[in-house]
Amino acid sequence: MKKQNDPEDTRLPIKIDTTSNGEYEPMALSVRNIQGNELAHQKATDNARFCGLDRRRFLVSSCGVASTLLAINQVNASAGKLGGFYQINDDAAFDLQLAAESVEGKEFIFDVQGHFVNPNGAWLRLVPEGARPYSTMEKASCALSTGAQDRSYLNCLSADEFIKDVFLDSDTDIMVLSFVPSTRETEPVTIEDAHETRNIVAQLDGSKRLMIHGRVNPNQAGDLEAMDELAARWDICAFKTYTQFGPGGAGFLLHEDPGLAMIERARSLGVRNICIHKGLPFGPRSIEHSRCDDVGIVARQYPDMNFLIYHSGYDNSVTEQAFAPGQNRMGIDSLIQSLLDNDISTNSNVYAELGSTWRLLMRDPDNAAHALGKLFKYVGEDNVLWGTDSIWYGSPQDQIQAFRTFQISERFQEQFGYTAITPELRRKVFGLNAARPYNISAEEIAQHLASDAVSQRKLAYQENPQPHFRTYGPKNRREFLNFLKLGG
Repeated sequence: MKKQNDPEDTRLPIKIDTTSNGEYEPMALSVRNIQGNELAHQKATDNARFCGLDRRRFLVSSCGVASTLLAINQVNASAGKLGGFYQINDDAAFDLQLAAESVEGKEFIFDVQGHFVNPNGAWLRLVPEGARPYSTMEKASCALSTGAQDRSYLNCLSADEFIKDVFLDSDTDIMVLSFVPSTRETEPVTIEDAHETRNIVAQLDGSKRLMIHGRVNPNQAGDLEAMDELAARWDICAFKTYTQFGPGGAGFLLHEDPGLAMIERARSLGVRNICIHKGLPFGPRSIEHSRCDDVGIVARQYPDMNFLIYHSGYDNSVTEQAFAPGQNRMGIDSLIQSLLDNDISTNSNVYAELGSTWRLLMRDPDNAAHALGKLFKYVGEDNVLWGTDSIWYGSPQDQIQAFRTFQISERFQEQFGYTAITPELRRKVFGLNAARPYNISAEEIAQHLASDAVSQRKLAYQENPQPHFRTYGPKNRREFLNFLKLGG
């Protein structure tokens, strides 16, 4: 096996690191995270030798994934973190069939939050001369970068690389290309870019592998009026908004103007899905607009609209625990409280999306068990949606494999009334739940994907897969601040 993407065999297939999606400051790893990575590296060397494989071939295999997750289990269990765990047979670290039964699957996977960067976009005209936006990302050093001073490194984040990470190196079937918080002038990917990328992915007639949002900041001049063109011209599947974002850093609330004006306009245009960034606050000024207090109010007022809460309201500064009713809740609990206050039943018109949320929860099994357990219990098992926020976290395959094996402990199930994560529930979260608000048929999509050009390309690629196991987003405070400034 060629080792062009990891010649030193230093990267693990499950990426537990400090990478951020650029919307929150990178979080330091816990001692347990560090120990888990160290043990996984040690196990990879030992287990590869036992299996008669070199390290790289072992890490790319299902046994490498299972070995890494088992190492994480071992460290967490030693620390008394037993609320959740990766449910894998110990022998899967050496037995390819057992490993495949755990970490591989044939679920329909519909990722409702993905991103990429246009390396030749108009946004670059607004970047100061000499600045190198996104150059600190590890992936920016790929073979497509041709010079130390130019911006050719942005090709490492292009549509072709996006296709490789999402559709070749992961089991993702369909992805929604979403938007980052920005003005129209500074969008790293515009609606035109997104449409062109969709055309690149749709290599055969009828392929629906990539869908797109329409970005709207209703408190920004011209955005409400622009909703008409987005709906009429670009075949968008939803409007995407950030309640924390606006002129001068001032956000808005959904149940007040201009939030209501946005909902009314979407409704009149026949776009029933509004995707709302909640949680992951942008700083102290955005706390009010990051909470989900307003979600239940508009969900009750507009029962014919779907409100997809991106990040599920997750606040990385809040330690997840069992839900207890009360005022001024934060994070996921603020979403639950808002639904209860407004008599919004489970599995109705409010959906909780897991982009970045699951990626952060993977670091702590107790937090993961509480967060997922609460979402299933109060938002509904039919209304939790799969999202990864990739490409910022590299290929989403490690998030898929981790969720495929994660289980809430029997003790947490009994103590807090959480449900076990069954194969049926996993299939719902991975894609079947999103098929409803996005108005697609999983069966129809499966027929298209079974023989399209991307599927054929993936079959050939799997003869010699080259996953890089890298992440793209900022990993420390300096990189995070540069990311915010679109500097390098």
